[in-house]
Amino acid sequence: MSRAIKHLLTGGLIIMTMGVQTAATANENDLKLTIVNPKGLYNPAPNGYSHAVIASGGNRIAYIAGQGGEDSTGTLSPDFAVQVEQAYANLRTALEGVGAKPNQVVKLTVLVVDHDQSKLGVLTKHVKETFGEALPAQTLIPVPRLALDGMLFEVEAVVVLD
Repeated sequence: MSRAIKHLLTGGLIIMTMGVQTAATANENDLKLTIVNPKGLYNPAPNGYSHAVIASGGNRIAYIAGQGGEDSTGTLSPDFAVQVEQAYANLRTALEGVGAKPNQVVKLTVLVVDHDQSKLGVLTKHVKETFGEALPAQTLIPVPRLALDGMLFEVEAVVVLD
């Protein structure tokens, strides 16, 4: 079992709730994503995520492996913001590879080396640019290091295809 999955299993909590819902439709014919941000929880939109997303009508799910900030040659910038920008570009490329669009992403997990509040603004900017108003559920996990030397950021996604 991967380290990231162990972190999710030991540190994650999935809560099914009934609450105020707004719908974001990814595929007019089949897939309906319902963004759920229940009253009683703070508004997560300014931080670039939703508390929960319900996917209905779909039956195929794609799991996008962690996308880091390396470019197509494998080069990593030492700059955190550059790595985040490249990682989200890589995520969009991976989504295209499975025939999906960003509005079909229901869950993101981001891993950040030495996370602090200054990095949150960089992350939020790219999430909002990529997903607009249909913000997926998201978990941020601070980590001491990632797979490659110099790697500062990684994002993985769960996508409902149809």
